[in-house]
Amino acid sequence: MKEINFKSGLITCVIGLAIWFIPAPEGVQPNAWHLLAIFVATIVGIILKAASMGTMAIIGITLCAVTQVLAPGDPTKSIVNALSGFGNSTIWLIGLAFFIARGFIITGLGTRIAYNFIKIFGKSPLGLAYGLNTADLILAPAIPSNTARAGGVIYPIMKSIATNMGSYAEKPETHRKIGAFLTLSSYNANMITSVLFLTATASNPMAQKFAADLGVEITWGSWALAASVPGLICFLLIPLFLYKSYPPELKETKEAPAIAAKQLKEMGPVSLKEWLMVATFIILLVLWIFGNLFAIDATTAALIGLCILLLSGVLTWEDVKSEKGAWDTIVWFSSLVMMGSYLNSLGLIGWFGKLVGDELSQLSWKVAFPLIIIVYSYCHYMFASATAQVAAMYSVFLAVGIAVGIPGTMLAIFLGACASLMGSLTHYGHGPAPIFFGSTYVDLKDWWKQGFFMSILFLLVWFVAGGLWWKAIGLW
Repeated sequence: MKEINFKSGLITCVIGLAIWFIPAPEGVQPNAWHLLAIFVATIVGIILKAASMGTMAIIGITLCAVTQVLAPGDPTKSIVNALSGFGNSTIWLIGLAFFIARGFIITGLGTRIAYNFIKIFGKSPLGLAYGLNTADLILAPAIPSNTARAGGVIYPIMKSIATNMGSYAEKPETHRKIGAFLTLSSYNANMITSVLFLTATASNPMAQKFAADLGVEITWGSWALAASVPGLICFLLIPLFLYKSYPPELKETKEAPAIAAKQLKEMGPVSLKEWLMVATFIILLVLWIFGNLFAIDATTAALIGLCILLLSGVLTWEDVKSEKGAWDTIVWFSSLVMMGSYLNSLGLIGWFGKLVGDELSQLSWKVAFPLIIIVYSYCHYMFASATAQVAAMYSVFLAVGIAVGIPGTMLAIFLGACASLMGSLTHYGHGPAPIFFGSTYVDLKDWWKQGFFMSILFLLVWFVAGGLWWKAIGLW
């Protein structure tokens, strides 16, 4: 892909300049309005692929410094503020988790886990689906790139199994044997595993940071607790739902466990590095869940985990340097979080939240809550990633919800989850989507149709089961 798309770049510039030259509304500082113009242009550029996400992020940081929107009249403070995102601990948490995740791939532990579940559960299409999905679930807390998790571990195994079962990508008449079913099951399960843990995908910590800016504190444990019941129910329902709405032609896959056993035999016994990876993973989970008891921040825990892997030789510094996804994420994440945070601190998010909140003030929060969630959810059709949606819309929708009295933590976590849950809608809606759609097992019509059905299922579960669970744990 070429780095710059001039047509998209022109559209991006026009939109940014149009907002810039519109007079700031009453109650909004001019520099806050101009920051909004830069922020919107950055998001539009990312959505339209005017340039890579990293390039757009650097341009956004540069424009903030040059125009001095973050500190009018003070060039030194402007650049310090523009680079402030790089000092955010949440951003480094996700970057460090990327480095740690590399250990799963380098050691082969992730692949071993997946094949073991196929060996145990793989005698039927449903068993295969649950085996693959459970492997994704186990890897999710420590692999923050669901694209890497899906594309590097789950997808290759899924496609290999489908091919061995007679479902060939190049032969459309064989797609429905099992390949199409496993494709949609694995992809949608990846959306669910991405919302179960704060560290399971990059958009979650971004939502956490924006929520904190609005006074809503979310920890690794509180996110996992809130997401556990609705998330696990969805996790269990996905294969069953697809088995009815998009069934595979094969009803038995007795060969799959043997294929998995053969692969495991070729891998040999569990290596020392794999055991060290397991031990590090357990230590990380304990520190992330019970960090408050040890007075250890989640990012500090990730640093401890990385140090263990480096000192034990599971990872080398060359591995860390070569983890391009991590460094890329740190750059664009820092830029978007910086701009989003300053939009809040300069008062624009609060102004908009109050403006819309006043209009909705006649509504009970129990009426406003589903309206906000549903509108936010189906806006995902416009976005090619969860991070883009969270960056563009999360703070505004959360501010509006808080303004009308919706309990903050419940809304913050649900909105954060929706950005990934709604990845089911389209073949471009989340990072792993192009990988699975690119298998060609599922045509576009079926992908969108089943994705829409899945979105309804997800929302129903999260509203009903989630609502009851959140009541039980005191979120409302």
